[in-house]
Amino acid sequence: MSATMTAQPPIVFITGASSGFGAAIARRFAGLGARLVLAARRYERLEALAAELSDSRIAGPAGARAPAIHLIRLDVRDRGAVDKAIAELPPEFSEVTVLVNNAGGALGLSPAHEADLNDWEEMIDTNVKGLLYCTRALLPGMVARDRGHIINIGSVAAETPYPGSNVYGACKAFVAQFSLNLRSDILGSRVRVTDIEPGMAETEFSVVRFKGDQEKAAAVYRGVKPLSAEDIAESVVWCAMLPEHVNVNRLELMPVMQAFAGFAVKRS
Repeated sequence: MSATMTAQPPIVFITGASSGFGAAIARRFAGLGARLVLAARRYERLEALAAELSDSRIAGPAGARAPAIHLIRLDVRDRGAVDKAIAELPPEFSEVTVLVNNAGGALGLSPAHEADLNDWEEMIDTNVKGLLYCTRALLPGMVARDRGHIINIGSVAAETPYPGSNVYGACKAFVAQFSLNLRSDILGSRVRVTDIEPGMAETEFSVVRFKGDQEKAAAVYRGVKPLSAEDIAESVVWCAMLPEHVNVNRLELMPVMQAFAGFAVKRS
């Protein structure tokens, strides 16, 4: 088990923590006794999650103390808000051990020539810029303390193109390469960087992609057992709990009934 997880309770900063992967990751770290900084736009959902985690029956074994939790209403697209939130972290939460850059998502599935440019901009602002803002704000402290872990939630779309994934896939390709470049920049420190790339996973992802169309979202997962938010949370915690000399650069995972398609060929 990593010294990060055993020397003292880690401080885990999770973006997009109000639902899906983020909430599941928070639950999993809470069970290990971590101190949590939970950030999201939907503050009322964060409050509900914090109340759930504060129940010791959920947070850990009998007799375990409820986890220490700090909530932040935060839109990661707002650079000033990110800088302010991190600068104003209470002292007991300020030395962040693990940053999970989870906030992100896809909008639309239209071909590039028909896509909504506003959707493209929002995906870039959240998946790319938001991740950059949070990383840049927290990384210097990790390097100075020679301790920390940046865990980016990417996607198999970074490696495998599919119709309609134009800008979303490009954003996740950025995340993949940025993660590797971070490793090069901080070589010599004990700060770790991991890019986790899930395949088909059932959360609010498709509901958001199809802008609330529940029928379209449900059709994505019909007839197959996709990954769950808990599967991704397990992967995140596994990477964080490895011995501190071990760095998982990239972890790609898909449901067993999902695989790679062949080349597309349009025949006349």
